[in-house]
Amino acid sequence: MTVADATTTPPRTAAALTALAERRARALLGGGPQAAARQHARGRLTARERVELLLDPGSFAETDALVRHDCPALGASRPYGDGVVTGHGTVDGRPVALFAHDATVFGGSMGEAFGRKVLKVMDHALRTGCPVVGLNDSGGARIQEAVVSLAHYAELAHRNVRASGVIPQISLLLGSCAGGAAYSPALTDFTVMTEGTSRMFVTGPDVIRSVTGEDTTAEALGGARANATVNGNAHYLAADEADAFDFTRVLLSYLPANNCEPPPVYAGPGADDAADDPVLDTLAPASPRAAYDMRHIVRRVVDDGELLEIHERFAPNVVCAFARAAGATVGVVANQPAHAAGALDIDASEKAARFVRFCDAFGIPLLTFVDVPGYLSGAEQERDGIVRRGAKLLYAYSEATVPQVTVVTGKAYGGGYAVMGSKHLGADVNLAWPTARIAVMGARGAVEILHRRALREAADPDALRRELADAYEREVATPYTAAERGYLDAVIAPRETRRYVLRALRALREKSRPAPERRHGNIPL
Repeated sequence: MTVADATTTPPRTAAALTALAERRARALLGGGPQAAARQHARGRLTARERVELLLDPGSFAETDALVRHDCPALGASRPYGDGVVTGHGTVDGRPVALFAHDATVFGGSMGEAFGRKVLKVMDHALRTGCPVVGLNDSGGARIQEAVVSLAHYAELAHRNVRASGVIPQISLLLGSCAGGAAYSPALTDFTVMTEGTSRMFVTGPDVIRSVTGEDTTAEALGGARANATVNGNAHYLAADEADAFDFTRVLLSYLPANNCEPPPVYAGPGADDAADDPVLDTLAPASPRAAYDMRHIVRRVVDDGELLEIHERFAPNVVCAFARAAGATVGVVANQPAHAAGALDIDASEKAARFVRFCDAFGIPLLTFVDVPGYLSGAEQERDGIVRRGAKLLYAYSEATVPQVTVVTGKAYGGGYAVMGSKHLGADVNLAWPTARIAVMGARGAVEILHRRALREAADPDALRRELADAYEREVATPYTAAERGYLDAVIAPRETRRYVLRALRALREKSRPAPERRHGNIPL
């Protein structure tokens, strides 16, 4: 064969290539230009537009683009792709698998072919050990396909549970997610919702109105803000889809690809390069009742002052965030005295417990900052199960095997001292500022119990109360009592915190821990 012959495409091959191009073009159309225009009018992007915004340019490799349903009840309409785009690509050069509901085709509803595609990409992620991202915008189960649709929702949930603690799972809710479809995102590790355009609930307002008589709206019931602030279903409230993709890309930069790989390490200052920071001395709480933003302290300790908060709008009395220390990922858990004095209630306990378990499942060290008056008291909290639900945080810290460093900056009273990464639950290195106050309870409460008779008989009970409280804080509620018993490894000047933390994490880098197929899943607490 001559060179000229080799560059001439045979007619049969040319026809086949033309047919392939036609099918690809039809698959790329989704529901067509008019359906795409309707999607844009609702303030939402199409599935492929979303994929391109999330992934590195040109990295997307689509799978099953030519899959079509085989359901007679749907008639002659058999669009390619069947309402979902699946495949894999990279984010900052690191592999991810993903699926994106195509609301322009059958409303993004799940049928058998749709379900097979999503399960296939989940299986790919598990086999290759890469994160999986789901871009959700679906009408739910495809009614025409009846139980087949329900079966695939159940199988997807089963895949979510199998993948839990093995690969990171992230759900972006960019439109509707109702009924049984809501439970798959609930089983993933992180859920992102967009303000004004995404909704998630099990039962919509019309059904609720007909069954219970309650009158509500879809936005109040399952809007992004309600899910991010009231019930805690959403870990991040995005301003729009671009913000949701930006958050997801940053989140992935902190996470390992799977539970067998270490978290990524970026160039950063070494453990010996941390100079003392006199600003921290000025942030030390002057009073155990002082309200201040714990994030100001945390930012002075971690690299470049950068925090990626998780569940920022839910249970703000505890801060959960990813950060870096000497270039390596750490999970930060910190009481927040600026909200409810940093007390632990049911929501804060469950929020922190789930975050601790995620970090432990994926080998991310824990850095805990403590300023807590204890568990929140009150009849409502007791009725709602603070004993059972608050114990989840105790369990999470006790179960954790990753390196753990704890810094007590202010008060650490009662059960709050024990649960917040104490030495007794297995923390490796425990530090405290000289301003720390560690005791069964605060000075005011202790004085009222210990000296009630003397106060009752005193000529000036207020003066005596102040005197006794000062003595209690000076002699009892002090970090030196804990240090004398080895419950603290060191009492340090606030300015020294970053240096001590980085050296502790470096010393714990090779901490031995069990490495089974997976440590545990990340149950939606």
